[in-house]
Amino acid sequence: MSVQPTIEPCLQQRYVRITNVRSDNLVEFEFSIGDPTLNVELVLSYDQYRIFCARQNAKELTPEQEAQVDYDSLKWRFGQPGVHQ
Repeated sequence: MSVQPTIEPCLQQRYVRITNVRSDNLVEFEFSIGDPTLNVELVLSYDQYRIFCARQNAKELTPEQEAQVDYDSLKWRFGQPGVHQ
């Protein structure tokens, strides 16, 4: 069995995806390292969000990446994409 090299998390690309902007100036967003389908949900003020993204050197997901995240989410919720129970 061969050992696959791993990339240190500090070297992997970071991604953000805004999911909601609230009227109280808070930004709800998803943050991921390496794999956009594995993310955490965070809430920061708009100014803090901009600072966070700059410090993390995070890129916003492309529409194609957002679609992949949504597609993957359906698999977790319903067992297979597009199936609603």
